[in-house]
Amino acid sequence: MTKSSLDVAFVRRQFPQLADGTAFFENAGGSLVPEAVKQRLLDFVERSFAQPSYDSEPSLISRRRMADGKRLAADLLGVEPQEIVLGPSTTLNFYVLAQALRPLFQPGDEIVVTNQDHEANVGAWRRLEEFGLVIREWQIDKKSGELRLADLDTLLSPKTKLVCVTHCSNVVGSVNDVAAVAARAKKVGALTVVDGVGYAPHHLIDARGLGVDAYACSAYKIFGTHLGILWVKPELAARAKPQNHYFIDSAPATLNPGGLTYELVAGLGGTGDYLDLLYRHHFGSGENSARARYARVFKLIEGHEARLGKRIVDFLKSRKSVRLIGEDGARAPIVCFAVAGKTSAEVAKALFAKRVAVGHGHFYAKRCVDALGLEGVIRISFAHYNDDAEVDRLIEALKEILPA
Repeated sequence: MTKSSLDVAFVRRQFPQLADGTAFFENAGGSLVPEAVKQRLLDFVERSFAQPSYDSEPSLISRRRMADGKRLAADLLGVEPQEIVLGPSTTLNFYVLAQALRPLFQPGDEIVVTNQDHEANVGAWRRLEEFGLVIREWQIDKKSGELRLADLDTLLSPKTKLVCVTHCSNVVGSVNDVAAVAARAKKVGALTVVDGVGYAPHHLIDARGLGVDAYACSAYKIFGTHLGILWVKPELAARAKPQNHYFIDSAPATLNPGGLTYELVAGLGGTGDYLDLLYRHHFGSGENSARARYARVFKLIEGHEARLGKRIVDFLKSRKSVRLIGEDGARAPIVCFAVAGKTSAEVAKALFAKRVAVGHGHFYAKRCVDALGLEGVIRISFAHYNDDAEVDRLIEALKEILPA
């Protein structure tokens, strides 16, 4: 029964939104939601929308369903549920984390940020300058958009206390070697905080194995509900200044001001249902561990997305008017480019007219786009529910828009 490649037709049947005929290639901004997530959401709202804090039967049901959501988030990152923070967004999670870690630093201490990251993992740390911290910028290569580890080495010193970096740029598309970054940071006694939003939809993560101190991603880009997922190394979470009510003193709840959005946490369990559905369809049974099942599913996803991504990269390389961002190598299925003589909005609008949805602009990585000397880029970002027929449509549409 085992299938060696992703059954895309089966996958697509799980996403009702695909029925409208639009080829959806802006998945890095937020993925579509499978039927399993919708069912978890509806079931919670209709049958068990109760405060989860008590021991009445409705409360117990709510608590169990929310626990399923937190367990899914933990399984995606390879950590324990009690180590997970679920907040409204990754941006807010980083701002809360920055304020929680601020008392660990002294005036004159240095924080390294990149100009490749989404602003979520830049702005939160830059604001600590007002407390006397020094921001050092790890800059991209202005032609390719890549970060070079050798450039990081020139920034690190005994004064460095924190290095903030993206696992995968939402503009450049390259996968950064965050394990190598963390190892370098550790040598000078610094912490490492990673934005995994662009990476997590395509690969199963081992946050602890990477050697980092905090890892964040967004559930709504991994076929889930609109939540930010944050893991903080337990030893660090225990040292961080509480940001919640004064009587909540158990980490990491101390890093989650206010209450959870119950229905979104419960709905997140549907992402686990969906991944298990894919596992059963492709492999039958056999794996008892959710992580083991997800690993096999993500392996199929990686192969499918890599093949589709290569098709569009190869095509764009054939057009002389195109400036492709990033270099060949480790790349997520995120492909950004600029077109000589056209704005990113003009290209995107022409594709929209053909029922092909892409992204355009700077995607909250404005420092990166500015450093590349561009007004914006067109972004083609794949998910595993995209198929070859959609890529054919995309390429045919681009042939009409882009000079050869």
